[in-house]
Amino acid sequence: MNAPHATPSAPTAQLTVKSAESMRDLGRKLAALLHPGDLVLLSGELGAGKTTLTRGLGEGLGVRGAVTSPTFVIARVHPPLGDGPALVHVDAYRLSGGLDEMEDLDLDVSLPESVIVVEWGDGKVEELSEDRLRVVIERAVGADAPVDDADDVRSVTVTGIGARWEGTDFAPLG
Repeated sequence: MNAPHATPSAPTAQLTVKSAESMRDLGRKLAALLHPGDLVLLSGELGAGKTTLTRGLGEGLGVRGAVTSPTFVIARVHPPLGDGPALVHVDAYRLSGGLDEMEDLDLDVSLPESVIVVEWGDGKVEELSEDRLRVVIERAVGADAPVDDADDVRSVTVTGIGARWEGTDFAPLG
């Protein structure tokens, strides 16, 4: 069975992020909406800010350890410092086998008590959960990008998919 895709009624936020610190701040704000069992898929080109956003998520969730790119280890687990969920940070860039290859990571076991963030997860991990948050980060171009800050400006689209996200107000992210 195919996982459901975003529908026109899916809650969505369109944001402009103008610096790396603003991207981290967005991650901290996003963390306030997350609960154990949430799956977050991050998409964007190399250097778009996926790991920077995840660093802010880790700060907002109050997890242990510096959040860095898990490109070479594939996945890092950051245990909570308090009562919150652990953060499982996955980089699926090098994985080409979809969910079959991801099964070795036992993400389905970690999902109920953790927040799982998967960079490059589109088309690979959607079957883990019908409910997920999809975050697409793109470099702003043209009229959206001020000339002096063009390298740092990003357009971020946050979409809630599934019943878990129905009625979610993404206004606090802005």
